[in-house]
Amino acid sequence: MATDPRRRPPSSAPPPPAPPTPPTATADSTSQPIDGQTSSSPPKPTSTPQPAPGHTPSPFKLRFCTVCASNNNRSMEAHLRLTTTPSVPGGYPTISFGTGSLVRLPGPSINQPNVYSFGTSSYANMYDELRGKDERLYRANGILPMLERNKGVKWGPERWQEWRVGVPRTGKRSGEEVEYSADKGYTGTEAGVVDVVITCEERCWDAVGAPLNRPVHVINVDIKDNHEEALIGGRAILELADALNEAAREARGDGGGGGFDRGDAGARMGFDERVPEVLAEWQERWPQLPALWSLAWF
Repeated sequence: MATDPRRRPPSSAPPPPAPPTPPTATADSTSQPIDGQTSSSPPKPTSTPQPAPGHTPSPFKLRFCTVCASNNNRSMEAHLRLTTTPSVPGGYPTISFGTGSLVRLPGPSINQPNVYSFGTSSYANMYDELRGKDERLYRANGILPMLERNKGVKWGPERWQEWRVGVPRTGKRSGEEVEYSADKGYTGTEAGVVDVVITCEERCWDAVGAPLNRPVHVINVDIKDNHEEALIGGRAILELADALNEAAREARGDGGGGGFDRGDAGARMGFDERVPEVLAEWQERWPQLPALWSLAWF
């Protein structure tokens, strides 16, 4: 996948305030990755973001896909933020995935992770199993609160490599009685295509790619794999989504966007050319989250 140079932030831009200090958990449980990257600690309650002063909600919505390693921490925090934001009525159409071979969650020690399969293990089943094993441990290290959040977003983790791009996401999930329509952000994703893919670390960005004659912006926002950084990253991704959506709305125009909505290159040219500018402006406000960008054809 062809890539543009990384956009590095100016050193003078101040980062957003750090989150409150998390409760202390056991040494073994806090040294393990959540989505397969770095350490974890208990999450803080997610407050509902408010639209910026003077911001007028737009009826047009870009469709987003968020991606991390295990589709549990970073991609799910972003999925929740995008689908519950008041900046657009009803939130953004959103799906989410993981790129790992298996879902790995911290266990009692760094050498004893809890391992699950994509597509067959629900967040509810993970929650019940870990609660039965050691509720005190998994509540202290933030895994149970994370799974509680995830249960309210969708059925379970999905693997990017198993996503059939362009195949409708309708009816019941394969082998399950749960409807796709129960997912937050479902409306608008029925056709199985998106406009923007946002990954949460570079190895996930490298793994993204699928054939379809449609331009898709693939952006990596490098987020450390712990609960506090996932919260910060979720806020940053929502701000980026709002900026991209406004740019798309302006490029699409108010007279109907049939060609734009179908992904026609000519109709989307104005928006596609503005994305690097939008990303650069966003990067100045979030210098601690280095970003990569590519315009891919899915």
